[in-house]
Amino acid sequence: MQPKKQISSPQLDIFRNRLESILNHRHELYRLSGLIDWEVFEREFGKLYLEEGRPGMPIRLMVGLTYLSHAFNISDEETVRRWVENPYHQYFCGEEYFRHELPIDPSSLSRWRKRIGEQGSELILKLTVEAGLASGAVAPASLERVIVDTTVQEKAVTFPTDSRLYIRSRERLVKLAAAWGIRLRQSYCRLGPQALLKVGRYLHARQRRRAGREIKRLKTYLGRVYRDIVRKIEDQQALRPVFLPELALAERLLTQQRQDKNKLYSLHAPEVECISKGKAHKKYEFGVKVSVATTNRDNFVVGMLAEPGNPYDGHTLARAIEQVQRITGCPVGCSYVDRGYRGHKVKDLQVLISGRRRGMTPQMKKKLKRRSAVEPVIGHMKTDGKLGRNYLLGELGDKINALLCGAGHNIRLILKRLREILLFFRLVCLDQKMAGLIPRLALCTLAPASN
Repeated sequence: MQPKKQISSPQLDIFRNRLESILNHRHELYRLSGLIDWEVFEREFGKLYLEEGRPGMPIRLMVGLTYLSHAFNISDEETVRRWVENPYHQYFCGEEYFRHELPIDPSSLSRWRKRIGEQGSELILKLTVEAGLASGAVAPASLERVIVDTTVQEKAVTFPTDSRLYIRSRERLVKLAAAWGIRLRQSYCRLGPQALLKVGRYLHARQRRRAGREIKRLKTYLGRVYRDIVRKIEDQQALRPVFLPELALAERLLTQQRQDKNKLYSLHAPEVECISKGKAHKKYEFGVKVSVATTNRDNFVVGMLAEPGNPYDGHTLARAIEQVQRITGCPVGCSYVDRGYRGHKVKDLQVLISGRRRGMTPQMKKKLKRRSAVEPVIGHMKTDGKLGRNYLLGELGDKINALLCGAGHNIRLILKRLREILLFFRLVCLDQKMAGLIPRLALCTLAPASN
């Protein structure tokens, strides 16, 4: 059914005060709530609900909680808990009166993200750009020149090792067989953990040959369980769809070699890729490559695009520019990239690659120097946002989390801009008071004392 609508009632509650009458109207969250066009969300996201059934939660509440979660880098549970405690969070989400109960169950945010998908997350990012233009955090002329770079959005997985993957896959197969009443010849529930313990001890002592022997034993245990289940369900057609996903993962583990591509690094997140970005402190990262586009002047995020498959950086530039133009509605005139984008084959706009010497004017050199400004933006999204570790499931979760991280970064910039404006006006008012106070003090000191 269509979600509930937060309609402002002209009738006052005799026992309670409205939030707008008790809050500070100069607070950045209060002012930000007036800069976002919430009607766009009501119009676009309202199409995702059916006309029948239980009414959904208010769309502004769900969008507001999503903004707060990614702006302040807090989990869904913490977002809902802080909402109960903070009246500014409640007003930002469209409440008229202060509420003392939880607005939703935290798991509703997971279903909400799945409902809106990638397009809805892109709309959430787009509205932050419009709010940034309204607040002055980003200038309209800045949208024509963007910086594009790539980073790795790491997945919430443990560091992959062969021994851990073998024993985990065997445990999942044994558990699934027990749930469906398949009696195995041997489950290795006692021998598997013992072999895993020996692997850790041998590797700690740098006895790699002995450790390799135990790893091979774990692989043998997995292969025996795998083949036993395949034999047992061969004549049971109804069980094949149930066991097929787990058996496919186990087969990938058993057949993959050291130098293979598209290896399996996590059982609960098979889409995880091993990406090397040449960092000295972290040689390999396990996640997905993300293309980040920011304005050259204001460091405002205007594009976030997850790129599964670990493509070459230059091949992602065309898709990144297309997304920027779709979000901002403004044609991109110039793009600044690093040397990893050589061979991009983009001819519709001017692309300046770091280190270029020929045909560079002083103005072009000055703007190209700001290409490295995208690096701290990525760092802030990883430390202050949720780009450093993605907990959302699947490739869709990678795309949604990347877009919402960009929206959270823009919200933080807008809040900072609103605080700076408030501080500026306070200083101006203070200067005016001091300017009027000094002449009065001078007159008092020059006036003769009265008898």
